[in-house]
Amino acid sequence: MIISERTALSWVLSAQRMAFPPIRARAAQAINAGDEVLLYSTRGCFGRPERDLGRVFGHATVASSVHTLAEPVVFGERNFTEGCELTIHGLTPFREGVSLRDHVHQLTVFPDPKSWNIRMRRASLPLPEADAALLRNELHPLLKPYAETVEAYRWPR
Repeated sequence: MIISERTALSWVLSAQRMAFPPIRARAAQAINAGDEVLLYSTRGCFGRPERDLGRVFGHATVASSVHTLAEPVVFGERNFTEGCELTIHGLTPFREGVSLRDHVHQLTVFPDPKSWNIRMRRASLPLPEADAALLRNELHPLLKPYAETVEAYRWPR
């Protein structure tokens, strides 16, 4: 799950839900209850892309199927019409996590490492199992319990 805006990130983590815009509805339908997800914040998520890195920062399980929301979730001028529930198992401390760019050459999901960030301009990116295992192995030692870390991600602060 790829999150590119801090208010949306705060909502995802607080509500333990993910929402998708209409343009991504078809791709979102491929997500099923029980799927494991890694949470990723883009380098622009906090408004300082020159300072921040895109990071894998959380581990969760999809707790419901993706469905059309009764009321769209709105962030800025964007409507998110599809959504699902998440069970978040752990988060890294705020602004920490696994820097994705450090592993791009090892991940088969990025056939051209020079243009890997183009593939991150979406709400989700399915990972081959070997890629997920590599990132999971890097992430798990950094994870803290959800209840201990979620407050640091709430926005506005």
